[in-house]
Amino acid sequence: MNINLRIHLDQIIKGGLIVVIKKLRSAFYLLMQSPFYLFSIPLLIIIYLLRPWLLIRWYGLPCGRIGHLALDAELYSCRRDAKINQPSQKYIDFFFLEHRYICNRQLVKMQRRSITILPAFLMVPLSNTNRFINLCIKGKVKSDSGKKSLGGQHEIDIFVQKSFYKIIMPKSSPHISFNEEEKLKGKTILNEFGIPENAKFVCLIVRDSAYLDRYKNQTLRDFSYHNYRDCDIDSFVLAAEELAARGYYVFRMGVKVHKPLKSSNPRIIDYANSKMRSDFMDIYLGANCTFCISTSLGYDTIPSIFRKPVAYIYIPVGHAQLQAENDLVIVKHHLNKKTKKKLTISEIFSSNVAFGHYSVDYQNNNVELQENTPEEIKDLVTEMDERISGSWKETEEDLLLQKKFWHIFEGHMKKLIILEPENPHQGVFSQLRVTYDIKKNTNTKFSSKFLKNNLDFIQ
Repeated sequence: MNINLRIHLDQIIKGGLIVVIKKLRSAFYLLMQSPFYLFSIPLLIIIYLLRPWLLIRWYGLPCGRIGHLALDAELYSCRRDAKINQPSQKYIDFFFLEHRYICNRQLVKMQRRSITILPAFLMVPLSNTNRFINLCIKGKVKSDSGKKSLGGQHEIDIFVQKSFYKIIMPKSSPHISFNEEEKLKGKTILNEFGIPENAKFVCLIVRDSAYLDRYKNQTLRDFSYHNYRDCDIDSFVLAAEELAARGYYVFRMGVKVHKPLKSSNPRIIDYANSKMRSDFMDIYLGANCTFCISTSLGYDTIPSIFRKPVAYIYIPVGHAQLQAENDLVIVKHHLNKKTKKKLTISEIFSSNVAFGHYSVDYQNNNVELQENTPEEIKDLVTEMDERISGSWKETEEDLLLQKKFWHIFEGHMKKLIILEPENPHQGVFSQLRVTYDIKKNTNTKFSSKFLKNNLDFIQ
């Protein structure tokens, strides 16, 4: 039996009626698209003939996840304005939504004001046919970043944009904005939440598995490989209470979450479980917060693209240097599974988990992740507040510890760059040289209190 047919049959047997309906819907969608595949061939011929005078390019925005949807479009706009890696000839760019499911419709609505987004039913066949032709005629075509692309020069290269985004973004203003009607709507809803005008508020986003778990029955995919990123919302209550005492309102963000945020403080709002949660307010809150607290997941790109600072609990450790100069970082504790000893930064690298993107990476390398204590998280947000307000006092010890940490970190990054060609995780490490250069160009801060309280970590 054909292997693909077997896979489909296994999915139907395991998933039952829901999967049958989904596959019938997909088959119907493909059937409806077939005329556009035929139409795309003469259209592509015209596009190829026009190429000496006008280069027509496109890119499929991955609209199923908010992080990719938000960041890809913003970085394209930043690089376009900065004239970085742009075609030397006259060109025109188009976008389309890559998936039928759109994670946030308000975000797409605002992006349409900044970039040209064409219908997917037209662009998906065009893009797929172009890739097929390129594969047949030329094989895989290298993009300007060195990353292999099947779309050739008609496909916009996003890879370099992602690598340089913390250098490019601070040099420009956000490329999406709210119109006057939306601004009024946002202020009205904030008032309904009991937030006074011009009050300071913070967005708190803590990852758990609830968001992806809801797709298990439809996709038959096991998303537990992401679980190393999960955190317990209960550990963040102390930090939220501290911020409330400092005059902030705290919005706990999320579309779907496992546990409520337990606090009786009127300044702490479990927005994720509120009836007033909406796609619109997800974007409005992220765009207008004083800063965001994040366990490193897709939503924190919203405050980032609006140039708002983020206090991160960052995993995997190796990407900590990617953040902007106003961001603040701590990491989960890494323990040796057998001895329960906390690993130093050097041991994290030598244990092959500095770029561990899957739960199994930690399991296979005998590393156990331990969540940060409520006190550590409180110290993180306290330092962020004081840095933003200008009341933070940087001591000589703080500066020395920062310098020592980043010196050790960058030393291990250089070693990984040298070893990169032989590394089995080429997809993960292909950006190492670029990300190392980013650290030289930004002033990301590691939490001073965390470093002081974990001196053994800086080895």
